[in-house]
Amino acid sequence: VQLQASGGGLVQAGESLKLSCSGSGLTLEGFGIGWFRQAPGKEREWISYRGSRDGTRDYADSVMGRFTISRDNAKNTMYLQMNNLKPEDTAVYYCAADSRLILSSIRYASQYDYWGQGTLVTVSS
Repeated sequence: VQLQASGGGLVQAGESLKLSCSGSGLTLEGFGIGWFRQAPGKEREWISYRGSRDGTRDYADSVMGRFTISRDNAKNTMYLQMNNLKPEDTAVYYCAADSRLILSSIRYASQYDYWGQGTLVTVSS
């Protein structure tokens, strides 16, 4: 069972990237999905969540209006569309799958059962 994150890279401020996270040995449809990021020297930060079947979406204030989380159950893949990227978005981005579906806890890493390996996003000014 694993999650495979991809799509990171080096972009300039104002540009866009779309991250993907696919499940292997794991059907993501029954899981809530979350994205976290960790910048150098900082703690891991929750940035977005998409519920399992109810369509719930939530975003951290730092990415609200710029990032969009989505999922394609047919492809067993989840996505994070990142627009208008800023240098402060530079971080390793992680996807995670949540079986507990407790909305009050989605911002906590301990809520999640499975994690991807991370993909690096670097935004130059």
